[in-house]
Amino acid sequence: MAAPQKPGETRQTPDRPRDSALSASLLARVFHQPSLLYFNAVATHLSIREAARRLDIASSAITRQVAHLEDALGVALFIRERRRLRLSPAGEILFRHSRRLSAPMEAAVSEIEMLRGVRAGAVRIAAAESVGLSFLPRLITDFGRRYPRLNLDVSIIPSSEVVERLTDERIDVGFGFIAKPPRQIDVAFRRDLSIGAVMAPSHPLAGARGLTMRQCLEHPLAVGKPEISIREVIEPFLRASASILPALVEVDSIRMLVELALGGHYASIMTPIGAQNEIAEGRLVFRELTDSGLPTNRFGIMVRAGGALHLAPAIFFDHAKAYFEGFALPGAV
Repeated sequence: MAAPQKPGETRQTPDRPRDSALSASLLARVFHQPSLLYFNAVATHLSIREAARRLDIASSAITRQVAHLEDALGVALFIRERRRLRLSPAGEILFRHSRRLSAPMEAAVSEIEMLRGVRAGAVRIAAAESVGLSFLPRLITDFGRRYPRLNLDVSIIPSSEVVERLTDERIDVGFGFIAKPPRQIDVAFRRDLSIGAVMAPSHPLAGARGLTMRQCLEHPLAVGKPEISIREVIEPFLRASASILPALVEVDSIRMLVELALGGHYASIMTPIGAQNEIAEGRLVFRELTDSGLPTNRFGIMVRAGGALHLAPAIFFDHAKAYFEGFALPGAV
């Protein structure tokens, strides 16, 4: 027990983490406390906030337990860079071994849940059209093979409506494009995508390098209507690139933009998402726009902020994140 503090004496706060690890027996006790569970959650998501959301506890509790674990080991487990976290070399080692320890228990719990029948449930999903045309069918097929007892309710709607439905708690997981999510929405997985022109290989601009919006406006051009998220991004550049805006084909469908480009007469302004199959087959080409100041279009997997997902949506959410982390999105920067 520490000696009592004398009047007027200032208690010194010890440096964290300590200079050396605790004894093996004491460390064993630490590892059986919540600190290792919380560490695994933060290491998985590289976010204290996301770990707290998934574990349904306060962020301060996670911070305290991770600090306790770092103190016990005598090393820093995370490198904190502004608003980002990354594992330190020691954290990488601990995470690698702790996953091996936790995997058998997670498998046992999964099998018990299957036995009890709790894997039966429903997941409400909404996705922007370009995602629904491209990645979502394969994601759903892969998920359905792995979890055949879960029902999926899928809606293909504009990105703005995806956000509205999440906010109103009408869906569990959303896929779409969003630049500035409202405070009610967490974007758990995000990728910034280049904006460009999609066109047939025979189009006059197909061989262009350093393509600009001004060059595109010299040819028949197809663009999305305002309800498609990319229109908000490109609208200022459309206006700034021509003194008199020429006639455009304006559509409310990504698929229509792809079909117009396939016809050979039009170039369509979009990201490669929704046209990546045709691009991979060589039926279309994508040329990134190089206009100064043109932002990217941000894709994200979205959930409601501040609330833990029920079991079925949480299973789908984890599967979707792993699915998208497993390959490079076309046009990602």
